[in-house]
Amino acid sequence: MPIRPAWRPGYALAAILVFLIEVAIALWVRDAVIRPYVGDILAVILVYLGLRAVSTLRHVPAALAALIVGVAVEIGQAIDLLGLLGLSGNRFARVLFGTSFSIADLFCYAAGAVIAVLAEYGRKPMAARSREKKHGI
Repeated sequence: MPIRPAWRPGYALAAILVFLIEVAIALWVRDAVIRPYVGDILAVILVYLGLRAVSTLRHVPAALAALIVGVAVEIGQAIDLLGLLGLSGNRFARVLFGTSFSIADLFCYAAGAVIAVLAEYGRKPMAARSREKKHGI
């Protein structure tokens, strides 16, 4: 089934809000929990919301795609992709993609994907989910 473009302003607004939270965390939070763990969970949720804002991907495929993006970034860290691309001195690239591999990050990404799907199921009544499934929304 091809991915069709769409525009869902509610998801776009949510993505913007999560992005602003991520920026605030990156700029002002220096702790051992929020920045390293909550930030990674929110990163996958941000990608999920972005995908849902601009495509017709359903909940689980969008969450899996967001998880794959997170895992790809982590693999990039493991192989020092920024160094290979000559971007290791670029502060923006280092903040965006991170600099060090951590297995804990993979668990945070998975948690973010699960939270995104659970939030979707929690926000819609069962009848609405049935109609969406029936109509392929």
